[in-house]
Amino acid sequence: SPNQAGSLLSAQPPAGPLLGAGSHPLLVSPAVSWEKARIPGVLQRLGVTYFVVAVLELLFAKPVPESCASERSCFSLLDVTSSWPQWLFVLVLEGVWLALTFFLPVPGCPTGYLGPGGIGDLGKYPNCTGGAAGYIDRLLLGDDHLYQHPSPAVLYHTKVAYDPEGILGTINSILMAYLGVQAGKILLYHKDRTKGILIRFAAWGCFLGLISVALTKASENEGFIPVNKNLWSTSYVTTLSSSAFLILLVLYPIVDVKGLWTGTPFFYPGMNSILVYVGHEVFANYFPFQWRLGDSQSHREHLVQNIVATALWVLIAYVLYRKNVFWKI
Repeated sequence: SPNQAGSLLSAQPPAGPLLGAGSHPLLVSPAVSWEKARIPGVLQRLGVTYFVVAVLELLFAKPVPESCASERSCFSLLDVTSSWPQWLFVLVLEGVWLALTFFLPVPGCPTGYLGPGGIGDLGKYPNCTGGAAGYIDRLLLGDDHLYQHPSPAVLYHTKVAYDPEGILGTINSILMAYLGVQAGKILLYHKDRTKGILIRFAAWGCFLGLISVALTKASENEGFIPVNKNLWSTSYVTTLSSSAFLILLVLYPIVDVKGLWTGTPFFYPGMNSILVYVGHEVFANYFPFQWRLGDSQSHREHLVQNIVATALWVLIAYVLYRKNVFWKI
């Protein structure tokens, strides 16, 4: 599916000048109105996701044994079984996502529709963008409070508002976050057993990868649940989480065990991730982060531009790190 174009607010500045003849700068109406302010968003989703996961851990987490040397269960699945209440809650949430996605009646749309709407599917369902996910957001939040320029509008010429950070997709972001918690518990429960940690990272990576293969039928756009970032589909979560576990499988022995790499230079943006994110959103269309391309359809030119922009933000993050400047939420 097309990548989303992120935005902090759906409202856009007016096309004309902000100041009319004789206007005073301090008396000009703001370009963004609360009546059209976007309610969902990337940071909002992060907040909800981590709130739910944190509450689950505060309510149900058990102390990690000081030493697992004398406990045979530590050599098996204690890192999973100790969290069964949390996993039960997360799996029930996933059942809610599946039920609403595939069985909620959406007026004028096929039940279980996962398509883009617009001119997709030969233009049969122009107002069905996002299926149940889009319908729930429009019903509960209202069209004016959703993202007005989603990426399907570019490729499929959709006309309805659709928010890739909407309510239904948040369920699957909670699933992904808890898979991250599971990775952390593997490190805590088996911290003195590198082989055991690597085996579990490999097992989770393969397990989630097989789920993705089954859900997508090993295809790009087909299958029971295709990989779709705008919907945050289950297969999207399992595919990315599988990749994350396999990356940990490679990096853990290199960085944490052998100490062959410290994570530099990616360490620096990680220390100021919110600042880099907000800075990118604000300055993405300004030089030197972006410039007029000779061929706007050239992948090579876009790649060069994006590499330069990324390198600049890494450099900015490094300078801020050296100056001991960190922005946090």
